[in-house]
Amino acid sequence: MPRPGVPGMGAAGMGAAGAAGMAMGAPGAFPPGGRPGMPPQGGGRPIPPRNPVEDPTVFMNRMPGQARSEPELLTHREPDDDYYDADFDGPDADEDGPLTDEQRKMRRKKIWRRVRRTMYVGTALMIILPVLAFFITYQMVEVDNPADVARAQDKVVTLYYGDETTEMVKIAESGANRILLNHNQIPEQVLHAVYAAEDASFETNSGFDLTGILRAGWNQVTGGGGGGSTISQQYIKKASGDEDKTLTRKWVEIVKAYKMNETYSKPDIITAYLNTIYFGRGAYGVAAAAKAYYNLDDISQITKSQAALLAGMIQTPARSKDTQYQLDRWTYVTGRMIANNWMTETERQAQPFPPPVPVADTKGAALPAPRRGIPDLAIKELEDRGIMTEDTIKRNGYKIITTIDLRTQELAEQAVAEVMEGQPVNLHAGLVAIDPKSGQVKAYYPGSDGTGTDWAATRQEPGSSFKPFDLVGLLKKGKGLGEIYDSTPKAFGNPNGKKVRNASNPSCGTQCTVAQAMKESLNVVFSDMVFNDVKPPGVVEAAKQSGVLSPLDKAAGDINIAIGGGNTQVSTTDMASAYATFAAGGNYRMPRLVSKVLKANGDVVWDSAVYPDYQEKQAFDENQDTNQKIARNVTESLLPVPKYSNIDCAGGRQCAGKTGTHQYLDTKDNAKAWMVGYTPQMSAAVSMSGDKDKLILRDAKDGIIFGSGLPGKIWKKFMDSYHQEFKLPKEGFGKYVPIGKAEQSAPPSVPKPPSSENQPPSGGPTTTETKPAESTKPDPTTTTRTRPTRPSESGLPLPGDGGG
Repeated sequence: MPRPGVPGMGAAGMGAAGAAGMAMGAPGAFPPGGRPGMPPQGGGRPIPPRNPVEDPTVFMNRMPGQARSEPELLTHREPDDDYYDADFDGPDADEDGPLTDEQRKMRRKKIWRRVRRTMYVGTALMIILPVLAFFITYQMVEVDNPADVARAQDKVVTLYYGDETTEMVKIAESGANRILLNHNQIPEQVLHAVYAAEDASFETNSGFDLTGILRAGWNQVTGGGGGGSTISQQYIKKASGDEDKTLTRKWVEIVKAYKMNETYSKPDIITAYLNTIYFGRGAYGVAAAAKAYYNLDDISQITKSQAALLAGMIQTPARSKDTQYQLDRWTYVTGRMIANNWMTETERQAQPFPPPVPVADTKGAALPAPRRGIPDLAIKELEDRGIMTEDTIKRNGYKIITTIDLRTQELAEQAVAEVMEGQPVNLHAGLVAIDPKSGQVKAYYPGSDGTGTDWAATRQEPGSSFKPFDLVGLLKKGKGLGEIYDSTPKAFGNPNGKKVRNASNPSCGTQCTVAQAMKESLNVVFSDMVFNDVKPPGVVEAAKQSGVLSPLDKAAGDINIAIGGGNTQVSTTDMASAYATFAAGGNYRMPRLVSKVLKANGDVVWDSAVYPDYQEKQAFDENQDTNQKIARNVTESLLPVPKYSNIDCAGGRQCAGKTGTHQYLDTKDNAKAWMVGYTPQMSAAVSMSGDKDKLILRDAKDGIIFGSGLPGKIWKKFMDSYHQEFKLPKEGFGKYVPIGKAEQSAPPSVPKPPSSENQPPSGGPTTTETKPAESTKPDPTTTTRTRPTRPSESGLPLPGDGGG
């Protein structure tokens, strides 16, 4: 029926024209094959629905009985996604022309709607998943009982000699290092010191510190160091024994710490922590630490200053013997105590740094005196090289197999004792013996008492024993033992005109080969070599490649390195290791004191044989032949030295080596004396120093000590007895192929008497003054009257630096 008010809209009233129009697809008719919005027959782009405001024929095409819809204003309509897709998103969206601004706006709205929805979902997951994981982990983990943790830590650690069966010593005996306290027995000054050092918010936090966690997470991702553990977290870590640097371990630690704070009171937690944490010196728990550091049987007597040092040792207990570290940590902790109003500046001034009592006063004598420091050195080596911590070793009761050979160690001790008998007490010898074929330390002599200064590890000026590294630098440039240098005194550009002189009158004058200069230890030749050819950085590189691990950065710009003076300071172990590289034909093996670590049942925990850092490597050149030639040329230059110094090996055995001295101030005396040498089977270094009260080296007859003197005699006695004891064959060093110029015939020379070794000529001294504050004095709280080494502003040799 016709719709009222719209004439001719009924089916019967359309007329012929209307019917014909609809039949022919005239405007207002449905497109062939469908309704508005459907593709026409034959395919093509969908026709969008027409808006009744823009196209009145929509009303004309309404089906019979269809309700009339009111026109909508475009400005009030929210088009749906199909509308966007149909109008704008098809592959041919721009075929009728570019998009309008309105179309672009609608497209952007659609994209951002999807982005917002994705962000909402992601944010929800970031909140929900951690909360869910925290809840699940909380239900699964258990917090260990403090008493059980304490009992678990009382395990025996046993050290063995290199044969793996002969016991050296037991440490951390059950009950010997444990004193459990109740909370009311812990002095307030101890609590405050520990809070200041480790967790100032302990009494108010919920077991973890969000800021610290984020910092630790960032460090983990970026490869940085340091963590953000609270006291509760530290206790959990020590109790579980899991110290892996992973995010998983950190997550479990956080949850456990929270659960511990929900399970135990704060007094219970801090008591458990202070009864189980490791302080160094074999002391577990703060009461044992007070005994180990200050011989205090009653911890209530501890001062705020002493408590600050103990708290400072918690961070890195392996460095508990490092006096500079002790001072740094004490300064930090007392500063934090002042900042938190637990100590006043007046109190800190009234209670200055309290040095711990000597270790010897708190340890037994289970080992001969020279060996008492070896257990600590072995554990420190494992910790310093990132293999395992001291706490891990002691908590698990591991067995440590050292590289020390018992008989070799005894021979080293005997050699020192026999040569040093009746000598002045201010003279201190250090001896290190290394197997060139393995890098294993077979004997280690740190000093007669074994618990004071470790003279084998103390860094000191090596004098002329450093000259072989000058030669390595020269050989790498293709020049060798046949190169000619003028040995007459020279200033090497020194604006003050100060000349470098030889320690003895050379036999070769202006035509000295490098080989002759090494034998006679001619300072001018090696200074010339480094000044004009090798350069100080070249010597540093050669020394490091050989095996010197001590830092030499300060010596890299100092010509005094040519003769082992100035800022050149190395340890006895460094020199034994570096010369072992020459003995091994240029193959370097990092020195080590620990061979294996085993569980109590004998299972291997760690083995040096497969440790990557301990694998053999070519020291000087990637080409094996060139590398071997460099080492063999160095050996060739050192073969005549022992005989020339009257300390050649017994029975005609081939041995190579170099003496060295370092002069004391501008005097005729020496402050350092060395002998370093090797056979194919053993490399040994002997150093000699004076103590802080008397630095000059004079023997029992008041004679000046040189490298060929007491150090050379100790070296010879040890090397002879070692090779004889084990009946070792007389091995040679292989064929010598010269690098660069072939060595020319040198004028005949005779062995020099020890008393003339490196004796300063009348023209003036030949060595710089020694630097005792760094090389002989481990305690930063004491001083000596000796002035420090004067820096050479021009980079030129100071008066007589180095010597013999």
